[in-house]
Amino acid sequence: MTSARLLLATNNPGKAAEIKALLRGLDLELLTPRDLGLQIEVVEDGRTYAQNAAKKAQAYSEASGLVSLGDDSGLEVDALSGRPGLYSHRFAPLPVASDADRRHYLLEQLRDKPRPWTARFQATVAVAIPAGGLHLAVGQCEGEIIPEERGSHGFGYDPIFFFPELGLTMAELEMEEKNRLSHRARAVQNAIPILMEVLKK
Repeated sequence: MTSARLLLATNNPGKAAEIKALLRGLDLELLTPRDLGLQIEVVEDGRTYAQNAAKKAQAYSEASGLVSLGDDSGLEVDALSGRPGLYSHRFAPLPVASDADRRHYLLEQLRDKPRPWTARFQATVAVAIPAGGLHLAVGQCEGEIIPEERGSHGFGYDPIFFFPELGLTMAELEMEEKNRLSHRARAVQNAIPILMEVLKK
């Protein structure tokens, strides 16, 4: 009996690695768009994380004929009235911005704001079924932004997202710990019962 196939609707290698690690214990064949030779550009113009996650999952499910898992996430900083939020990946005012550019720009925006810079990561996972069904799961984690980068794990805003109770940034966490605490980890964990239901033989 072959494993059920699940397509991860992302071209971000860091994100794909995290999700694969979270789903490692399940009897699933985890595929990426690259594995299938799929090249799809999904415009993330939704008004919520759920809408963007759903757009990605549905686009890849329709293109592949497979159950697909998409996600969208964002960093919400209280001192910036919840920004960058939905625009976390497109926050820096540059045509092509790197993760480092986005972190630098965020810290520039916070420079004159009083600390602590409390913040949270939000994530929504969407599971799309070729026949047309869609299921959602959410997760979040609380912390604060710090002005200096620490750690070499992770990606995005991880090096400046700090857990006061641990004394560590997201980028200083080992994968096992990150996959217990992160917003994406919690959303994916909440999606596992959904996956088991829709992928049942």
